[in-house]
Amino acid sequence: MNSNRDNLKGVSFLVLAMLIFSLQNISVKWIGGDYSVLQIVTFRSLVALPLTLLFFRFEGNRGLPKTRRYGPQYLRGGLLFLSYTTHFMGLAALPLADIESIRFSAPLMITSLSVFLLGERVSARHWLALAIGFCGILFVVKPGAPSFNLGSIFILFSVLCYALNVILTRRLRTTDSSATMAYYSSLVYLLASLILIPLPMLVGEMPNLHPSLAFLLRSWTMPTLLDWLIMSGLGLVWAAGMFFMAKAYSTAQATVVAPFEYASLPINVMWGFVIWREVPTWVTLAGALLTLTSGLYILLNKNR
Repeated sequence: MNSNRDNLKGVSFLVLAMLIFSLQNISVKWIGGDYSVLQIVTFRSLVALPLTLLFFRFEGNRGLPKTRRYGPQYLRGGLLFLSYTTHFMGLAALPLADIESIRFSAPLMITSLSVFLLGERVSARHWLALAIGFCGILFVVKPGAPSFNLGSIFILFSVLCYALNVILTRRLRTTDSSATMAYYSSLVYLLASLILIPLPMLVGEMPNLHPSLAFLLRSWTMPTLLDWLIMSGLGLVWAAGMFFMAKAYSTAQATVVAPFEYASLPINVMWGFVIWREVPTWVTLAGALLTLTSGLYILLNKNR
């Protein structure tokens, strides 16, 4: 009974995190054409770091978060930095529906990695469902096709780093709280973005760059008041989203919680249509449907 209750709580935390993260996608896509992704991440991290301390207080703790496992914490933070930076780079080049359809590979990767790294058991039918889901991802990415977009690779890499982060979260939950994990990941975010500040100056101006690469290498500029508020607000969005995501995967099994990340597709399709009049193609929808069916099968079979 407790296991079912934990799974329900974990799913609720994850859906809430997906809704919060959708606000992040809207904001970055809205202002991303004028600023560097590193500038946005730096502003966001400056706000997110003290917010994680508030979450730490809400858990009934005092002082600064401490851990006996600094190596895994810093590795987890580095994976998240790579995951969300490359995710933002993909936002500069792809419609929201395509991005979320590719992100559907996250539960499939998490399930696969859970088998190899956490020892969770998966049947032959699960593996078949995983194979079908990955075929759906190929529908969306379209490797080798004239319409192939380099932004898809950045999103796939983002998903891989995210899946590895989930596995680390599962390992760290026995010793560190969700707020502690959010604190160390936001600290790594800030340090990594500050270290990479000179990158645009070292590379210099490069014309005709792909939008994703241009987003990374764009020179820093002084933001308007509104854009500064948006960048700073991303810190609140990120801290809240990361807290509930860590809470979800710390509360329930990864193979149960992960398929509910699919809630992000209808949320982001709605935002894409309402704000940018983006309409997903039938190929994108077909790929998303294959991957969704695969994930739901794994979920239902796991519950049985």
